[in-house]
Amino acid sequence: MATFVFFHAHPDDEAISTGGTMALAADAGHRVVLVVATLGEEGEVADGFLEAGERLEERRVAETRAAADILGVARVEFLGYRDSGMMGRPANDHSGAFWRADVDGAAARVAAILSEERADVVTVYDANGGYGHPDHIQVHRVGHRAATIAGIPRVFEATMNRDEIRRLMEQARERGADLQEPDGEESPGEVGAPDADITTAVDVVTVLDRKRQAMRAHASQIPEDSWFLTLPGDVFAAAFGREWFIRVTPPFSGVIPGDREGWLLD
Repeated sequence: MATFVFFHAHPDDEAISTGGTMALAADAGHRVVLVVATLGEEGEVADGFLEAGERLEERRVAETRAAADILGVARVEFLGYRDSGMMGRPANDHSGAFWRADVDGAAARVAAILSEERADVVTVYDANGGYGHPDHIQVHRVGHRAATIAGIPRVFEATMNRDEIRRLMEQARERGADLQEPDGEESPGEVGAPDADITTAVDVVTVLDRKRQAMRAHASQIPEDSWFLTLPGDVFAAAFGREWFIRVTPPFSGVIPGDREGWLLD
């Protein structure tokens, strides 16, 4: 059996982008470890959601642990950096923001976990952090550096398939959906990676209910009336039934051609 370490930026990122892969790995008997860089202080929460005196980061830590239990995660570690917020916002400049963290110092902390766990696989994000969030970009930088320090042989960048997103949007329009092309950082042309760059697609349909339950556990960020939870089952499966990765080897040697349908240990 192998040990998989999933490195994420904020609470709920793990459920949305790699929750299915985590559940599959756990079900197959592998050890699954989740490392989260920040406590998610910059998340938005509805008025009255938190208890009197409760801090958002406290709730988000508890939500992450609940989601991890659903996905079969054996260990959860928080690095404790502060959520940097979206690019260009004042939170980027907070003294404790992950975006401002020394890459080598943060990487040494992650590498210590990788070495302690004798990790076989580590996941980070693509170079743009999926959609340009500073903490996601920093996970890419720190995670790659940590993998190099610890000598991890298999590094995968979690990403989104921008071509698949565009195909799904076109199909929805053909069925009569009134979808507007998003602008800026949310445009399918800006998020994730093109189909040609993606090396690994993990089919997570068999654990899709658990992935959705893990999302639901992050109720401060994903309320019951969110689009994540209100999508019809078939639409949710089309949008989230595969998780996409780019396999690389440290240090930054580029994409390794591989079986797009293969498992992360191939």
